[in-house]
Amino acid sequence: MSDTHNQQTPLHLLTLGALGVVFGDIGTSPLYALKECFHASHGLAITHDNVLGLLSTIFWAITLVVSIKYIFFIMRADNNGEGGIMALLALSLRNKTISNTQRLFLVSIGLFGAALFFGDGIITPAISVLSAVEGLKLVTPVFDPYVIPITIGVLISLFMIQRHGTGSVGKLFGPVMLLWFSTLAILGISNISQYPAVLQLVNPYWSIQFILHHPTIAFITLGAVVLTITGGEALYADMGHFGRKPINYAWFGLVFPALILNYCGQGALLLTHPEAVENPFYQLAPSWFILPLIGLATLSTVIASQAVISGVFSIARQAMQLGYLPRFEILHTSAKEMGQIYIPLLNWLLLVSIIALVLMFKSSSNLAAAYGIAVTMTMICDTLLAAFVAVTIWGWSKRLTLSVVIPLLFADFAFFGATSLKFLQGGWFPVLIGISAFTVMITWKRGREILFEKLNKETMPLNLFVNSIGAGSIQTIEGTAIFMTGTHQSVPHALLHNIKHNKILHERNILLTLQTKDIPVVMPQDRLKVEQISPNFWLMTACYGFKEQPDVPELLELCAIYHELSFDMMDTSFFLSRERIIPRVEGGMARWRELLFVAMSRNAASATDFFQIPTNRVVELGTQIEL
Repeated sequence: MSDTHNQQTPLHLLTLGALGVVFGDIGTSPLYALKECFHASHGLAITHDNVLGLLSTIFWAITLVVSIKYIFFIMRADNNGEGGIMALLALSLRNKTISNTQRLFLVSIGLFGAALFFGDGIITPAISVLSAVEGLKLVTPVFDPYVIPITIGVLISLFMIQRHGTGSVGKLFGPVMLLWFSTLAILGISNISQYPAVLQLVNPYWSIQFILHHPTIAFITLGAVVLTITGGEALYADMGHFGRKPINYAWFGLVFPALILNYCGQGALLLTHPEAVENPFYQLAPSWFILPLIGLATLSTVIASQAVISGVFSIARQAMQLGYLPRFEILHTSAKEMGQIYIPLLNWLLLVSIIALVLMFKSSSNLAAAYGIAVTMTMICDTLLAAFVAVTIWGWSKRLTLSVVIPLLFADFAFFGATSLKFLQGGWFPVLIGISAFTVMITWKRGREILFEKLNKETMPLNLFVNSIGAGSIQTIEGTAIFMTGTHQSVPHALLHNIKHNKILHERNILLTLQTKDIPVVMPQDRLKVEQISPNFWLMTACYGFKEQPDVPELLELCAIYHELSFDMMDTSFFLSRERIIPRVEGGMARWRELLFVAMSRNAASATDFFQIPTNRVVELGTQIEL
């Protein structure tokens, strides 16, 4: 959603929209978080001091990580109103004085953080939906064998609707989540009355006492406490959709109080009914309300999953635009909202992975072991990049930056250390996904660089070529030829092949280069630069933001508006090079990476589809390249 759109939409509607999209993940944590804190702590007795210690730790974790780190610190780092780790990476690279070593370090952190988000995108839907459906077992044990089939059915339905877009469903997200958070608060308050002492959780004394008396158990328990802050990074990632103010209002006005009240209610319930530890969330409710609550919880977890899936699509597209992933087929599901996209290949890949995960782990408790590690590693990446931005972009002193960042990193690493204890119980899964996605991204980037170098060696400088074509040396025919090229320094291969094989030159030859800027959106008037370098040749450079989808026919319309250069589509041909890549034994990368790059190249979406060029106007000229 653009800033202009944000300015036109009333604040209360943006706040309601933010409730529906931004807070689904963190808002469904009460379903399983406190239960896991007692499971993780290996027989921690349910006493006044222990429960208050845990509740206080949860309160201060949410306050420090979400309220202070994300809302007051990291959300200041907006890239033209856009948030998320790719926007943060682009922002940190904006300083041109950084060394190549620093650039490599920043890119590695940003890409690894983005790669881990793919792991999060698989685990969040699995644990959220499964924990909601598990409430059926409280109604009657008869439902026990059906929990996993129902979960898989809900997940399949969720992924089936992705191609229709989230716009129509999205209108329901805000009101449903408003009802959900109100329900969390009411359930919490109704149980707090049984044991009002739990409200002392705001006093850090209880947390400190808990850590001092049970240092080992407290450290292990942090691996479950982290479940209360998963989804905190979504506040920053979705900032571009709603702006800082609506997210702040929704967080402090409803979400934060509702979460704390619900955790207090669960703590009070455990102190009065310790046997409720098996599923304290659902046992907050009176028996007649359990079934409606399961329905509401399932709907809320679907919404939480939807936000994560949309986030995965968004990160994947940004990575494509910045040259870290091959082109996938992208479908736009909304005529108004640029951010609403659907990537079929990724959609089905996610669904298969999530179903496999549910079948492998079988319960939300088992999945909890796999959950925290990816989130904590992403949070460390966010903190490091934001610290760099604070010094280089905001002009903070190193002393001020360190005084802010060191406590945040201490918390991040404490959570990471605790969750890493569960590496063998399932934490390996998101790390494996993250490492795989990271490897794919750096392999694609490096492969494209090697390919570009090889292609450049087999061509000639553009100015030399244009000057060498004298009048009448090559037959000129009517019409316009547009050659897609990565640089204006050398002659596109498609142009050389056309002259070599067809012995002709069009009367108008446009060399079109598409560039991705480190900003989310480029204004139409800044989109295009056109330069005529000879009677027959024009150089055209089109700039796009990393959130935008290139549209070549639209570019040609802009040419007529801003540069008085009009095109008749029926008289225009697009010439594209298609490289057939062959790995070789002593290439620029390891053999397995070359094979991976070749496989990705062969399965990438065609440039024709990706750049939305009319297929009946395209001429593809192939060339064979050894890496």
